[in-house]
Amino acid sequence: MKENSRIAVVGSGSWATALVKVFLNNVDNLNWYIRESEIREHVAKYQHNPKYLSSVMFDTQKLTLCESIEETIEQSDILVFVVPSAFLSIWMEPYKGNFGNKFVISAIKGIIPGSNLTIAEFFNQKYDVPFDNLGVVSGPCHAEEVALERLSYLTVACKDSKHAELLASKIECRYIKTVISNDIYGIEYSAVLKNIMALAAGICHGIGYGDNFLAVLISNGYKEINRFLDKTYPSKRRTSNSAYLGDLLVTCYSQFSRNRTFGAMIGKGYSVKSAQLEMNMVAEGYYAVACIKEINKKFQVKMPITDAVYNILYERISPAIEMKLLTDTFK
Repeated sequence: MKENSRIAVVGSGSWATALVKVFLNNVDNLNWYIRESEIREHVAKYQHNPKYLSSVMFDTQKLTLCESIEETIEQSDILVFVVPSAFLSIWMEPYKGNFGNKFVISAIKGIIPGSNLTIAEFFNQKYDVPFDNLGVVSGPCHAEEVALERLSYLTVACKDSKHAELLASKIECRYIKTVISNDIYGIEYSAVLKNIMALAAGICHGIGYGDNFLAVLISNGYKEINRFLDKTYPSKRRTSNSAYLGDLLVTCYSQFSRNRTFGAMIGKGYSVKSAQLEMNMVAEGYYAVACIKEINKKFQVKMPITDAVYNILYERISPAIEMKLLTDTFK
């Protein structure tokens, strides 16, 4: 990764749109791959995304709107992927080439359904991108607050801290502060697991539990995440840092959390399909809980919250009954 590396953002949702806004504070030319031609054409003509964070205006003189994933990869040195994990394989399907020495950054807080791979593992195994050329950008951060330029912190994780520092310099601005890490595995899995905990928080809110109980739920969720990370990839990481605990808290409590919103709808009696249709955004935790449930068959970590969310979403057990049983396990 070099100072003059050409950066591309791949994705057109709210977080991708927010990151484009952030990068344009620091770079004079940014590639942006938007798969949907109607959104791409609207951005080019009207200088904003018509579907997500539509109040954010772009200087299109600084943007190159790419028409294909092949063009995007060929013309970029650093690729920041911001696509829902469930659809990443579809976005990447046309690409049959080699990444060479390009750097791949995941800003996706999810896991690939079916293969149960994290985003870093996906690019390593399917496209032979070495882990030295992989990185992660994580929160605690909601796109809506970035759009409003409210102070936010992002953690940039790469194996080589120099790469992380260089990428961080392209993100940091008046309203974004950055933290450097080398814990790619821990941050990726923590981001996956906190979405499951946010689903549980939303379900409990939808049923009618109050903030007192949610505090106990989230405390136990934090312990559950730690148990999983300690068993699957032990490290000297400090999970009290913002990339772990902070991201968990904001996802469980924020009005902007799509996973909490999705969970609340389930708690109020919506079916999974109805909740998905009404939200118009992807709740990564829905796919993540099935993946983690499958992965945990190997490790046998005690994960009562994950098990409860899985039972509600996939086994169609009553949220009220399942959560009542869960409350008896907490301390």
